[in-house]
Amino acid sequence: MKICSTITDLRNARASLKRVGFVPTMGFLHEGHISLVREAKRQNDVVIVSIFVNPTQFSAHEDLDKYPRALERDSALLQEEGVDILFTPSADEIYPDGFSTRIDVGPLAHRIEGASRPGHFDGVATVVAKLFNIIQPDRAYFGQKDAQQCAVIQQLVRDLNIPVKIIIGDIIRNQNGLALSSRNSYLSTSQQQAATAIYRGLLHGKELFLSGMQNSSTLQHEITKIIEANGVNTVEYVYIVHPFSFELKETAEEGDLILVVAQNNNIRLLDNMKL
Repeated sequence: MKICSTITDLRNARASLKRVGFVPTMGFLHEGHISLVREAKRQNDVVIVSIFVNPTQFSAHEDLDKYPRALERDSALLQEEGVDILFTPSADEIYPDGFSTRIDVGPLAHRIEGASRPGHFDGVATVVAKLFNIIQPDRAYFGQKDAQQCAVIQQLVRDLNIPVKIIIGDIIRNQNGLALSSRNSYLSTSQQQAATAIYRGLLHGKELFLSGMQNSSTLQHEITKIIEANGVNTVEYVYIVHPFSFELKETAEEGDLILVVAQNNNIRLLDNMKL
């Protein structure tokens, strides 16, 4: 596996490659990331993975400095998976002195998570656009757990005519249903167990919908009750949204998404499920 830490090195390595799959990550890899890497290997001649904790998608009060990092461990995992190139740029490499451009994909980026974390999706869209320009992949792989992020990136690619096919991988869960996330490492074993209530709430909401309940307010209330009754500290929101625009739905329909953000030990945990 070749490791590149500068854009010049990465572009030189990319120049002779054929069909390239790209998996952008912020590191501290788990089985969710590895599932994307394996799918990329299956569909492409060469796989490039980036590890970059992007500072522009964190606000001042968020956990940039504390975000978990394990570059040596991650490199070993990717080596075992047969990744061809690992790109590990510094913040100065991606955002050199004088950098001032930001991408705003419009209303989608200002709803739900965008409202909770102003500027977050501008930072995501900007760094992803830069990585696409640097690496020029044929396909790029993202996880469904961050559903709104996936929608933002799909709109970015459509709007700017970026010639990259976006592949969305399924949510990978542990044996108790908790969606895998790098931030799960902040939680104790008992807190992780309590957090599985999020998955139980989602399943309950889907069961109610399949039984005929379509009123979003009622569904949201019933899901919240299940989560709060099983040890999660705070339910920040439960919404039923359109799967592409992320507009709130008063009446749930097949294909809509249930979105949940809950906090345990002051750690924000995101999850979702398609109806």
